[in-house]
Amino acid sequence: MSFRALFVLALCVPACDHSEPPKGPPSASGNLVGNGSARPQKRLARPRRGADAARPPDALDAAPSADTGAPSPDAGEAGATADAGPTALVPPELRGPDGKPLPQTEAEPSQKSPWFEAGVQALFRAIKADDPAIAEPFFFPLAAYEQVKDVKEPRRDWERRLLAHFRRDVHDYHERLGPNPKEARFVGIELPKDKTKWMKPRSEGNKLGYFRVTRSRLRYETAKGSPATLEVTSLISWRGEWYLVHLNGFE
Repeated sequence: MSFRALFVLALCVPACDHSEPPKGPPSASGNLVGNGSARPQKRLARPRRGADAARPPDALDAAPSADTGAPSPDAGEAGATADAGPTALVPPELRGPDGKPLPQTEAEPSQKSPWFEAGVQALFRAIKADDPAIAEPFFFPLAAYEQVKDVKEPRRDWERRLLAHFRRDVHDYHERLGPNPKEARFVGIELPKDKTKWMKPRSEGNKLGYFRVTRSRLRYETAKGSPATLEVTSLISWRGEWYLVHLNGFE
C-alpha cells in the first residue's frame, strides 16, 4: 500500500468513531421507540419524609372527606330547604368533661339553628325510609328527660311510652306518604308562634322548666308535586335547642 493510501486511512478511522447516537430511548425489547424522536422523561418524585413515607400514594393524594356527621350550617332555612342527604345526625353535647349531664337553660330555641334544621330534615328522611333510627338523635334525649320529668321511673317511661310511640308514628306517617314515599320532597316546617310558651316547673309533671311548641306542620310535596303536611305535635327545648317529644298526638 502506498504512503498516500495509508495517510487517508489514518484520517478516516477517528471520524468513523463519532457516529450519531440513537435519538430515542430503547424499548423493553432493545428497539427504538416510535419514530426515533426523543420522548420527554418524567421527573422523579422526591422521596417523602416522616409519617408521609409510610402512607400509600393514594392516601396522600385523596381529598379529605367533608362528612363529619355534624349538622351543616348551610342546611338553609327550615321553612324552605330541599331534602337533605344521608349525613348522620349528631346532637349537641349533653354531658360535661366530668361526664355529668349538663343543666337546663332558659334560652329560647330558634327554628333557624343548624341543629334544628338538620333534625327536621332527618325526621322527614326517617319517615320516607320507614326507619325511625335516622331521626332518633332528634328525639328528646334520655339524659335530659331524667332531669326534667318528675316520674318514678323516667327511663322506663321514656323508652316504653315516648320512644315507642315515636317509632310507631314514623311507621304510620310513612304509610301516609302514599305508594311512592321515596319521591316525596321535604319543603320545611312551620312552628306556630302563638303556641310557643315557657312551661314553668310543675306545670306538666316537670321538675324543670322548658319551652314547648305544639301543632307544628311538616310541609312536603308528594310524588306528584302536590303540597301536603304532617303534624308534629310537640317539640320541647333543652339547653336552647328544640327536640321532638310527640310526633302525632299526645299519649
